[in-house]
Amino acid sequence: MSEHQHRPNTKLKQQNKPFKSKHLTKSSLRDKEKGKVERVSVKTQSTRGISNRFDRRNAARLLQQKKREELFRKTKIFDGKNGTPKVIAVVPLCADVNADDAVANLFASVEQVPANKGAVLMTSDRFKQKLQFIPLQRNYIDIMDAAKVADFIVFVMSAVEEVDEFGLMVLAGIQSQGVPSVVPSVNNLEQIPMKKRSDIKKSLLSFTTHFFPEEDKVHALDNPSEGLNVLRMVANQLPKTIAWRDTHSYMLAESVDFVSNPSDPSVGTLKVTGYARGTHFNANRLVHLQNFGDYQLEKITSAPVTHRPVHVNSMDAEGTETVLDAPVAELQDDLAAENEPDLLGNEQTWPTEEELMEAEERVKNMDPSERPEQSFNSVAPKKAIRRVPKGTSNYQAAWIIDSDHESDDEHDEDDMEEDDRMDDDDLPSARDNEDSGEEYEDLEEEAEEEEKDEEVYEDELEDEEEARQYAAYLEREKENRDDMEFPDEVEAPTDVAAQVRFARYRALESFRTSPWDPYENLPLDYGRIFQFENFRRTKHRVMNQAKEGGVLPGLHITLHIANVPASIMDTYSAARPFIVFGLLQYEHKMGVINFLVNRNSEYDGIVKAKDPLVLHCGFRRFVVRPIFSQNSRNGKGTNNVHKSERFLQHGRSTVVTVYAPIQFGNLPVVLTRDTGDVNAPALVATGTLMDADPRRIVAKRIILTGHPFKVHKRTATIRFMFFNPDDVWYYKSVELRTKHGRTGHIKESLGTHGYFKAQWDQQISMQDTVMMCLYKRIYPKWGTTLWVNPAAGAITSGAVESMDMD
Repeated sequence: MSEHQHRPNTKLKQQNKPFKSKHLTKSSLRDKEKGKVERVSVKTQSTRGISNRFDRRNAARLLQQKKREELFRKTKIFDGKNGTPKVIAVVPLCADVNADDAVANLFASVEQVPANKGAVLMTSDRFKQKLQFIPLQRNYIDIMDAAKVADFIVFVMSAVEEVDEFGLMVLAGIQSQGVPSVVPSVNNLEQIPMKKRSDIKKSLLSFTTHFFPEEDKVHALDNPSEGLNVLRMVANQLPKTIAWRDTHSYMLAESVDFVSNPSDPSVGTLKVTGYARGTHFNANRLVHLQNFGDYQLEKITSAPVTHRPVHVNSMDAEGTETVLDAPVAELQDDLAAENEPDLLGNEQTWPTEEELMEAEERVKNMDPSERPEQSFNSVAPKKAIRRVPKGTSNYQAAWIIDSDHESDDEHDEDDMEEDDRMDDDDLPSARDNEDSGEEYEDLEEEAEEEEKDEEVYEDELEDEEEARQYAAYLEREKENRDDMEFPDEVEAPTDVAAQVRFARYRALESFRTSPWDPYENLPLDYGRIFQFENFRRTKHRVMNQAKEGGVLPGLHITLHIANVPASIMDTYSAARPFIVFGLLQYEHKMGVINFLVNRNSEYDGIVKAKDPLVLHCGFRRFVVRPIFSQNSRNGKGTNNVHKSERFLQHGRSTVVTVYAPIQFGNLPVVLTRDTGDVNAPALVATGTLMDADPRRIVAKRIILTGHPFKVHKRTATIRFMFFNPDDVWYYKSVELRTKHGRTGHIKESLGTHGYFKAQWDQQISMQDTVMMCLYKRIYPKWGTTLWVNPAAGAITSGAVESMDMD
């Protein structure tokens, strides 16, 4: 018999208690008590279904292949003499430097001479790369456009003169729209004595690091060895990526050709040749031409590369073209920017029958003095002054008014039209200038100095006109100062009932959570825009779709753009950058666009809501009349209502809402004001695109204020808020607040001068101010138009009408 082997019983084995915290930290234990759930990373989710070693290796191989393809797309397109050239914008920051001279110095460092003035291509056997230089003149718009497509920017400063105001404005503008790789340089250093050159370089480096802290050297282009170092650095360095630019396709034109349409010579096909950059060019999508608008593509063909050796690609050298992409009629985007509203099919959210019966019963049970019908008739005897839809209750009719009562004086958004008319009247007429000129013509017979004085006097206004414009300026300053010190406070009118004057306003129990239907009483302009059910999901789908199909970036192609006005050739110049920008799907459609901006701290002007501003969004520019609102969070349980702002104030972020074409991606936004000089616009604000959400409610608030007349414990008599008892009964249900935080309600009306008794949660002070908040929804002003560069030459009106936005 085999010997029995004893095995211990595990059930009887002593088991100690595990450690309570399981070796966790105090912060993790605190989060665990709060119920915090740790977020699972995306990488963990993607590898959750991988079970064995073979699957893990396969997943790692696919991830490695994806990263290699992304790296090849960003870097390998520039490799070799036959690769895509790197675009280098040469920007002069001082008045005594010239970009063409700087480019000539760079060519001289490799013993070459530029072929011509303007954009020039360098093919270097030493660096085995192609570099495309764009020397720019001191033109603000051209510099901004070139910076959007450049891989490198060479800032040329002077060793003799300082950077002037124009140079500082250029640096601020480039920073606001995204900065590519920067190469600071100096010219005219040979004019400085040898002992002072190092000090000049240190001073310029200190100035450069204020804007670009990562730069550590300033290169002297006058020195051939330092110019060679600049070329070596540009050739070997990987360009900095700009995220918003890589999500769209774009092209810097090398050559532009126009073929007229035989049936209509005013339009034709524009052939633009260059290298495709960014994402894929798709023939089904629209393209944007600055100053002219959006157009469709006929086809995309390959273009011959004349500077490439013949043995590399003999077919391209011979000039043959191959169609790379052609539009599909069913999938091609149309040029319809606006929706056509059906005036006979207006939608209205009607209340249910139970709500109508309940409202009528509530009105019947009210005291005769409290009924809104009676109080309204006491001011306006004729009850039939409103026309309301059939079946509208008395409560709904209280918010429907005629156009005669839509104005809110200086606190209504419609007063902008009156301001526009006032500004037009304030301008001096030609007749006034002629009369003033005739008065001074008799005094110019003696000397040339009097002629100069006459020129100065002709620009001056008459005393009455000068006084009137100065009074308007002081009034605007007073409005801005009052808005900062006493925001939204208004006074009830003494000659008109408050319920009539503020009929479009409503009270909210809670500004953050009280329900507000975003589709209630919408203006007709909302029938012309487009709305997405889920903007974020649509954005991801459209941007991922742009990476598939079409023409790959890095190819030398020709875009055939259909139905372009012939006047575009009058504005084209080979010395200026000509850019074609590809749009994503739906980016031609009009919508309500929201931008998050911060005001420029160096701009001291007054920016009022609905003032005309120039909106720079990506590659497109528009003239807009925006409205401003607070940047408040919109989480769960909120009603998506945001308080409007009358002025764009300093020191806080603001949401700008406009009617504009829909945009996708984190595009930079720049708001400027036209000063009459294209090269000196006023930088108002900078920011980024937020979303395209027409359901965002921008509510204008007014505060009716009153003062305590008598206070007895928790009861107080208030005056100066209303001036007739009918208004007191009309607004009896609205909650009252004070500036010291007390809340209360109207109890009853007293006398005939608008006094009333109010009940409060605590006793109020005689020095306190009683407030009643009322709200109404406001909308941006329709009339967004394409901004046309006046320096680009004469442009016909038909080019602007192609946007179909005015």
